[in-house]
Amino acid sequence: MTALTLNLNSIQMTDEQFFQLCQDNDNLRFERNANGDLIIMPPTGGETSNRNAGLTAQVWIWNEQTKLGKVFDSSGGFKLPNGADRSPDVAWIPLARWNALTAQQQQRFLPLCPDFVIELVSPSDSLTATRQKMQEYIDNGTRLGWLCDRHSRIVEIYRPDREVEILEFPTTLSGEDILPGFVLQMGSIW
Repeated sequence: MTALTLNLNSIQMTDEQFFQLCQDNDNLRFERNANGDLIIMPPTGGETSNRNAGLTAQVWIWNEQTKLGKVFDSSGGFKLPNGADRSPDVAWIPLARWNALTAQQQQRFLPLCPDFVIELVSPSDSLTATRQKMQEYIDNGTRLGWLCDRHSRIVEIYRPDREVEILEFPTTLSGEDILPGFVLQMGSIW
């Protein structure tokens, strides 16, 4: 099953209504693109879910040791500057950005774009759409993004103002200066 996109041009759904729709249907995953179209994403299978958990765990453990920010899993929503509502598989923001949010903002979809994101391509994902989403993150303020395609064993690295870097079957990935000292071990992801 692939994601479904509903054109909502004739319906104006507020941010509050979208948030409530997500809360009322917590067994479904929704995103909205910058045009306001509703994207209904199928749940992932066990293998992809397990790999997503592994990605999140590695970033979370690094962050627990460094205390540099906050880590979010695929259920966390972000309201991007372009108006899209997205939920990357893994996301991270520096602690200063988290602390700048009000308590209410911390309880809702965060009104910002993550500094770091990972998207793991699942069998139900369109590679083209996932690449577009990665570019959307970069265009909205993400400083480092990794698109991991287990099928082809390729990682695409996204950075602002640079061409996408493609790595074939890497064993590790560096968090560079965005996640200082972080090294993602890819063995359990492949």
